[in-house]
Amino acid sequence: MVKLRNLVLFFIFLTVAAPILLYSDPAATFKTPFSKRDFLEDVTSLTYNSDENRLNLLPRESPEVVRGLAGVVYAQQNSDSSLSESSQRQEARDQLSARVLSTTDDENQSQTEDPIKQVTDAASELDKPNDMHASDDNSQNKERMHLQLTQQTSKKVDEQEPKALGAEKERGNVLMTDAKVKHLKDQLIRAKVYLSLPAAKANAHFVRELRVRIKEVQRALGDASKDSDLPKNAIEKLKAMEQTLAKGKQIQDDCSTMVKKLRAMLHSAEEQLRVHKKQTMFLTQLTAKTIPKGLHCLPLRLTTDYYALNSSQQQFPNQEKLEDNQLYHYALFSDNVLAASVVVNSTITNAKHPSKHVFHIVTDKLNYAAMRMWFLDNPPGKATIQVQNVEEFTWLNSSYSPVLKQLSSRSMIDYYFRAHHTNSDTNLKFRNPKYLSILNHLRFYLPEIFPKLSKVLFLDDDIVVQKDLSGLWSVDLKGNVNGAVETCGESFHRFDRYLNFSNPLISKNFDPRACGWAYGMNVFDLDEWKRQNITDVYHRWQNLNQDRELWKLGTLPPGLITFWKRTYPIDRKWHILGLGYNPSVNQRDIERGAVIHYNGNLKPWLEIGIARYRGFWSKHVDYEHVYLRECNISP
Repeated sequence: MVKLRNLVLFFIFLTVAAPILLYSDPAATFKTPFSKRDFLEDVTSLTYNSDENRLNLLPRESPEVVRGLAGVVYAQQNSDSSLSESSQRQEARDQLSARVLSTTDDENQSQTEDPIKQVTDAASELDKPNDMHASDDNSQNKERMHLQLTQQTSKKVDEQEPKALGAEKERGNVLMTDAKVKHLKDQLIRAKVYLSLPAAKANAHFVRELRVRIKEVQRALGDASKDSDLPKNAIEKLKAMEQTLAKGKQIQDDCSTMVKKLRAMLHSAEEQLRVHKKQTMFLTQLTAKTIPKGLHCLPLRLTTDYYALNSSQQQFPNQEKLEDNQLYHYALFSDNVLAASVVVNSTITNAKHPSKHVFHIVTDKLNYAAMRMWFLDNPPGKATIQVQNVEEFTWLNSSYSPVLKQLSSRSMIDYYFRAHHTNSDTNLKFRNPKYLSILNHLRFYLPEIFPKLSKVLFLDDDIVVQKDLSGLWSVDLKGNVNGAVETCGESFHRFDRYLNFSNPLISKNFDPRACGWAYGMNVFDLDEWKRQNITDVYHRWQNLNQDRELWKLGTLPPGLITFWKRTYPIDRKWHILGLGYNPSVNQRDIERGAVIHYNGNLKPWLEIGIARYRGFWSKHVDYEHVYLRECNISP
């Protein structure tokens, strides 16, 4: 029994004590076949359902990139930096990512080395598996290599940023081609303000310096209108002036004084501008009224030669065509020989059948012989020419024509020729002496001048013909007397700009917003004119306007009244206006126009004419002609 009891106790001891001794023995030789490091690597290598993308909705960085970025540490100058190693690494990753992403904006990225690849490759080299026993020298080498990498990447990004913004900057430069010029002009204004302020005046040294800077900027600026016109040293002068102005700002700290001075300067500049505009208008009007020396010489030379001819040599051929209604008849009233020649030459040059064109030119007594001599010496090909003297129209007298009576009145002459006017018009264009010439009003007497003709094309002497005009004779005017191009595309060409609608006679009979139309190229049906008794309509309104209360002098206002509801609008391409005052007439319109009109003061034969339009007119002038050379008339 004792042996049995001992055996039982022994087995109980083995059952309880053996496990305790086994696991608590520090000298135990049993070890697991896997290390902790190997276990962790095995866990990280596990995949779900053999698809590593199933657990990643966003694309993942490759292990090399992650390890590379994790291994980057910025060298810190301050050893007591509060940033931990992990935060340093996070900052490094953020900054590198920002620089790398910024390089992707470059439009030419495909043509250069990929900066992302540079960063990841270099970072991978830096991030070999960390050895716990690596030396401090190796760690410092890594930091130096990364700093070099960062500087190279930064340099590349800085070089690429201007390219990425190149197109935008280029567009801005186009709009700012005069930015430096404007800045220099602004500096001059500010400098002049400082010179006039009491606080600045008291500082003699500042005043001397500022005057020197003003002269330098003025010399640099010159007549430049854009930055490319400025000299190379303009930027230096601009910076020097800016420094001097900064000194002035320190001296003068009273803003209210500066504001008052600037306002005074602005008011003065506006007043000077108003005076200069008025002077410019007056001088332009004066120039337009003045006959150039060459154009004064020309008729004198022609007149002398005309009276040297015998009577048979003074006659034009083909006079039997003057009353043939099967031909194309033009009416031209002018005292300018050269201008009349351009009208005739340009018309014949573009005519399909020159022999069918007949020109009826009416001039004054002074230019009659010269006009005849010019066309006798320069016949327009197969076309027919007639030159008449307005003085020979015995029917045209003050008892018949109200306007002729008004033009010869003392009040009208005083209005134009007295030196000082107590009640003069502010608009100088209404006081042009050309309105005293009866030639300007002959357009209202076409049936009396050409009693045998049925239709006439009226042309001003400041036009150029660019296409064949024979098609105008086939235009159906639908019972109207006048065929003209309407000008209501612009507000100042409506009736209220020409007529006095405060007068009841005007306001009751006409529409202030009605479209105006242009004189200069007009088709007149003379048969319909006589049936509707248009000349009497004109005379009646002229008598009502004896005191110029209905309209100022001119031919368009009475024309608008006389042909009210009797004008047929023709295609605008027949007549292009504005070459005598508008420098921005559409070039395409000019090229397509059958007739271009230099209406306004800037006539092409004057020096004040608009240069870009002069060629259309001058190409019909033979400047090598003996008369033009003798009178020094040149393009």
